[in-house]
Amino acid sequence: MTGFVSFVGAGPGDPELLTLKAADRLKHADAILYDDLSAGPILSHARPGADLVGVGKRAGRPSPRQQHVSRLLVEYAQGGGRIVRLKSGDGGLFGRLEEEILALRAAGIPYEIVPGVASPLAAAAAAGIPLTRRLTARRVQFVTGHDAEGRLPSDLDLDALADAAACTVVFMGKRTFPDLAAALIARGLPPDTPAMLAEAISTPDASTIRMSVAHLAEHLAAGSGDKPALIFYGPLADGEEVSA
Repeated sequence: MTGFVSFVGAGPGDPELLTLKAADRLKHADAILYDDLSAGPILSHARPGADLVGVGKRAGRPSPRQQHVSRLLVEYAQGGGRIVRLKSGDGGLFGRLEEEILALRAAGIPYEIVPGVASPLAAAAAAGIPLTRRLTARRVQFVTGHDAEGRLPSDLDLDALADAAACTVVFMGKRTFPDLAAALIARGLPPDTPAMLAEAISTPDASTIRMSVAHLAEHLAAGSGDKPALIFYGPLADGEEVSA
């Protein structure tokens, strides 16, 4: 008998930021296929005896291909029971959700989507800033910092991304931000535009660094490390400056 799949947004990592529905689906799941960033304490909500299968992908590390993850999800669901596909943050934001949904549809497997707390919202909350500001930041834009090959995407709308009046959040962009910053500055973004690097948000290793776009590009060019991160730039609210 065909099973049922719940795509569950795990939030940014803090188990206290799980929604009630997310915790319920984890509690009753027969199998949980989880991303690397949604592991750890969040999996304590799984019931004893549930199959826990790591399928996460991290930049610069050996990772399963998306086709393999989608096929594995279908195979588990075809075996029956309640399956949770646990995705970090909210699966609908650069979470490869669509590929897995299409695989389930092709196999005739029913599913639901349980949204999670998106990492930009958690990072802004941790930094004590809003993503929108009356009169100065009326638009928020999310963009990925790398393509399928790990390079800066070649089809980015640089004019939109160079809008100093928008709050821009770059996902998975630590390695490519120096190139992106150079392109944005060439398009007219002031080099002293406020920026923030938010790493490992809502985990014990969380940190935020605030500096200008130009200085953040220099900082990351010198070494980016392997912590998951978001980069914010634009009219961010005032806060303590760590570096000029």
